Amino acid sequence: MAFAERLPDDIATRGEGFLGVGRSIGGRRWRARPADEGTVRAIALRMGLDEPLARALASRGVTAETAEDYLRPTLKALFPDPSSFLGMDEAVQVLLDAFEGGRQAIVFADYDVDGASSAAQLVRWWRAMGRELPIYVPDRLTEGYGPSPAAFRRLREQGYDLVVTVDCGAAAYDALTAAGEIGLEVVVIDHHLMRETPPAARALVNPNQMGCTSGQGVLAAAGVTFVLLAALTREARRRGWFAERPEPDLRQWLDLAAMGAICDVTQLVGFNRALASQGLKVMSNWGNPGLKALMDVAGAKGPASVFHAGFVLGPRINAGGRIGRADLGARLLSTDDPALALSLAQELDALNAERKNVEALIQEAAIANIEAGANFDPSAPAIVVAEEGWHPGVIGIVASRLRERYRRPVVVIGLDRASDIGKGSGRSQPGVNLGRAIQAAFDEGLLLAGGGHAMAAGLTLRPSSVPEFRAFLCERLAGEMVQAEADDALEIDALVTPGAAARPLYDAFRAMEPFGPGNPEPLFAVADVRIERVMPMRGGHLRCTLVGGGGASIRAIAWRCADTPIGQRLMAGGGAIHAVGKLKADDWNGRNTVELEIEDIADPRMS
Repeated sequence: MAFAERLPDDIATRGEGFLGVGRSIGGRRWRARPADEGTVRAIALRMGLDEPLARALASRGVTAETAEDYLRPTLKALFPDPSSFLGMDEAVQVLLDAFEGGRQAIVFADYDVDGASSAAQLVRWWRAMGRELPIYVPDRLTEGYGPSPAAFRRLREQGYDLVVTVDCGAAAYDALTAAGEIGLEVVVIDHHLMRETPPAARALVNPNQMGCTSGQGVLAAAGVTFVLLAALTREARRRGWFAERPEPDLRQWLDLAAMGAICDVTQLVGFNRALASQGLKVMSNWGNPGLKALMDVAGAKGPASVFHAGFVLGPRINAGGRIGRADLGARLLSTDDPALALSLAQELDALNAERKNVEALIQEAAIANIEAGANFDPSAPAIVVAEEGWHPGVIGIVASRLRERYRRPVVVIGLDRASDIGKGSGRSQPGVNLGRAIQAAFDEGLLLAGGGHAMAAGLTLRPSSVPEFRAFLCERLAGEMVQAEADDALEIDALVTPGAAARPLYDAFRAMEPFGPGNPEPLFAVADVRIERVMPMRGGHLRCTLVGGGGASIRAIAWRCADTPIGQRLMAGGGAIHAVGKLKADDWNGRNTVELEIEDIADPRMS
């Protein structure tokens, strides 16, 4: 059964882009996602798939030989040798020797989902071995990001002689030097970009460090931690630990690995894809009391999905570190007490609601600053916006929203002139390595601290340095942005009619889940449709109905668009448009159909 039309030749050759769209109303180009025809046929034949789905797979680099692992990724087929990670064997020896020696150890975690899910995995493995592992999470407002000499001194004074940092530590040169001076051993488990010379840790595991041959640089810290658990279990087995205690089934903690992979927006390819896919299956059993309580408090139901992890659970776990107590998320994910889990979930849910209000105010102020045009150029290679009093706990989310709006790297900085400090968070455009640029700014002396990865980074600077930092970043990223803008196009998987955009098509393409970076969710185009029944919604969203020439229609929604050119065109109605978006299930009142989540629209007369 053919669910979606192939791109007709006359449309494929009309104008410079897909459906002849050179630039859309949203300011982007459209193009058909390219796929090798021979590969499409080979995948369809080997896997017994319809042509549109086989084409979508081929366009993502899947071949007939790799299609099985892609569609049904398993840990057995894709799990890397833990020893291929530089420093892994040494880290395992240090940790198990410390356990056997009864040393006082503590896990030091970052305050986001990746840090919390990494810490919870270690706590749960330690617990399975018969001992509790305490958690320390620094307060982002009073202590800043990651390990510090002061934090390590406090831990040493409290009697700890071994610290395991997760999702942080790879850039903590001063803190690790201080740790060595006071006799505190540190094992670093991280994934962030690093300088060529590593810090002075007892052991350091990071697939993105120089010399690591694992090929697993896309992993979040939670993925690296899961591999560490496998290595710990393997060595514990060799040492005979399981002669008198049961060997833990690591698969029960795959939900935590998946949370880190999804919420840290990592590339869902290869082994990391298997972690996310299998982890969502484990999550769907809701065996983790913290995740279950958070779902209940949020009023969400159903099998776990990328949406649940990234938009229901993740923001609430992050809320503790953003505007509440930094350790709430790690405590939630590591507890086995349902009553405590419910209490923590309720606290996080309330903090998340507060976070949304603060975020909205900062975002509104940032947009006003940018579009006033006095000091900022929204067409510059990067946007750096700063203002007194912006809460450092939410500026990362605001940067992400602004990046979506302006299609270029954005750094949002909250200034505290009383302490003469500005704390910033940045989000980048695909193809622009923001983390590397932030590191270069630090090396130039423009920042007090800074680090991150290609798509996200954090920094600390003096308020007086903001103009110079802005100029440096724009100059540094100008070349990358030229290429990124050339590549910034919506790649469309199939042209469908409103009638064909139905549940069978949606269900067929679900075989490609989980979606995320490296495995983008399919985009579908509908051509020459009328806009009817436009309904504004709270939050700046718009609902409407798109009607084709034959009368068939599809419900549609466009998020946060009311004050954008897309929203203005939808509200104006009149005349046909082309629309591109993602298909989403619509099960309200037993409908069992789909709606189109609009990404962009174009006016045919402009094509």
